[in-house]
Order: sequence, then C-alpha cells, then structure tokens
Amino acid sequence: MPAKRSPARRPTMKDIALRAGVSESAVSFALNDRPGVSDVTRDKVRRVAEQLGWRPSTAARQLSGEGAATVGLVLARPADTLGVDSFYLQLISGIQEVLAERQLGLLFQVVEDVAAECAVYRRWWAEHRVDGVLMVDPRVEDPRPDVLDELSLPAVIIGGAPDPGHPGLSTVWADDAAAMAAAVEKLYALGHRRIVHIAGLPGLAHTEHRIRTLRAEAERRGLVDVRSVTTDYSDAEGAAVTRRVLRSDHPPTCLVYDNDVMAVAGVAAAGDLGFSVPDEVSVVAWEDSALCRMVKPWLSALSRDTVEFGRTAARELTSLLDGGPARTVQVPVPRLIERDSTGPCGARAG
Repeated sequence: MPAKRSPARRPTMKDIALRAGVSESAVSFALNDRPGVSDVTRDKVRRVAEQLGWRPSTAARQLSGEGAATVGLVLARPADTLGVDSFYLQLISGIQEVLAERQLGLLFQVVEDVAAECAVYRRWWAEHRVDGVLMVDPRVEDPRPDVLDELSLPAVIIGGAPDPGHPGLSTVWADDAAAMAAAVEKLYALGHRRIVHIAGLPGLAHTEHRIRTLRAEAERRGLVDVRSVTTDYSDAEGAAVTRRVLRSDHPPTCLVYDNDVMAVAGVAAAGDLGFSVPDEVSVVAWEDSALCRMVKPWLSALSRDTVEFGRTAARELTSLLDGGPARTVQVPVPRLIERDSTGPCGARAG
C-alpha cells in the first residue's frame, strides 16, 4: 500500500527569516512595507519570499486591518437564466482579469431578489468578507445604494445612469437610451413602422430606459404600432412572446430583443410560423456574441465591448480601494452592427 502523502505546507514568515538570515520581525517589516529595515534587507526578504512562493494570509490581513483581499458580486436574477447569458460571462471575464493583476479574489453569489442581495451585503460587511463590491442591474426603485452608503462599503454600480443622490459610489454606465434611439432611426429608415421590443426584466433601470426611449421615438414619428413586452430574458419567454406578437392581426415587421438568446429563439419561432427573416420580419439582438453568428441568418446586433466594460468597472473599484475618489465613467454607446437579419420592410407590412 503506497505511503500516505503529507499535505503541502505553506511557506511562513519563519521560513523566510531562516532562508534570509534575518529575524521574523524584520521579515514582517519588509513584507508589509513598514520602516525598521534597510532597503537592502527589504529587497532580500522580498526576493526570498518570491522564491519560496509565499503569499499573505487573508485571515492575517483581516486581523491586521489590511482588508480581505476580496471583492464581492451578487446577482439577483433567476438562476436558470444565467447559464445562457453571454453578457455576464464576458463581464466577469473582464472583472477577473483586472482583479487577478491585483491578486484580489472575487466572491460571487446568486440570490433570489434585491432584498436578499442587501442582506448579503450586510453579512459580508459584518464578517469582513469583502473590501468592496460591484453592483449590477440598477433598479428604478433601488434600495441597494442606500445600504452601501450606510455601510460605507466601497462600491461601483455597473449600468444605469449616474445617480447624484449617491456621490460616494462610483458608476460605470452605457447610454442605452442613445443606443435605442439610433436603432429606431435605422429601422425607420428601412421602412419599419411596426416594431416590437421584446425586453428583459421589468424594473431594471436599463430596461426602463430602453422602453421609454422606444416610446418617445415612436411618438416623435407618429408611430402607433410600436411597443415593448417584458420577459425574464430566457429563450422560452423570448420564443413565446415572438409567437404571440406574430400571430396578431397586425404583426410587427421588426423585433428588437434585449439579449442574444431571446433573439435566436425568436428567429426559430418566426420560422416555425412561416415568417422569413429578414424578408418578412427583421430581427435585432441587443447583445452581440458568437451566438449571433452561429445561426442563419446572422443576427444584426447592438454591440459593445463587454469584457472592457468589466475591466473598467474593476479598475474603478480598485481605485476606490486605493483611496481614490468616486467617479462616473461612461463607456461607448452600443452600436448597431447590421448583418443578414435586418432589411427593408417586408411583404407582410400592409
């Protein structure tokens, strides 16, 4: 029977002291960048620590008041819709890229609603679990910024418009209203007068911005057959709403979906009903992804660099952790990339 292997032992400050030939207190001063040792000793200790693969203990950082070396991200969304949502995969990829450079961990949790998210923030703060948080999906009536202000927890709000009521929180946002206005302008130029926006969750700030902008653009042009229908972002609801609106007496000539998954499901549903895309109904997806180029026809999409969106948010949070001021940063407006799923108003427009 093979001998049982002993678990790997993490290098300690004592190990570094023995290898470097200095006291443990000198190691502590050097690694924590405190006075009390010469530059030569500091460099030597750091070099030995690197050779041994030493890393600071999170527990020790907490006890010394230096923080948890971790930031938090909570999603209050239906869990079954997240696995197919490319936006969050790309966003987290960008966030993690920046955090890895700073050797910061990401504590991620999915909860059922905003109230549960607020409870998580309070628990993390009480337990010293995170140094700051990234807050996503701003709501129209949102209690989370007040909670973060109350806890004095460094935070960056991702999405939505700037909120002057919370100057201590940083915001990274995209102008969804401008993106929707530009999309409507293009679709109107193609002759579309009946447009249905198959939107995401009601109450989200960006959902409401898109809905209001679509309504305002329609009123400005005198269009009466333009509306939004909210969903849970899932392919099932995207397909169900598509079938419902296309079976109406005056079906839309263009469908604008709030994510790529619903748009792909919508194209399939339209085909099942005998509608040709784009000859009889045009389709636009809000989030561009590889999925938009894996179906026929390729989907026109409102595109942005979501990975860079995540990087920007993470950089703003690390700036706050470094003592920097709260800021509002606007990322580029999503732009419409025209592909095969959009064209001039089709045969069933009459």
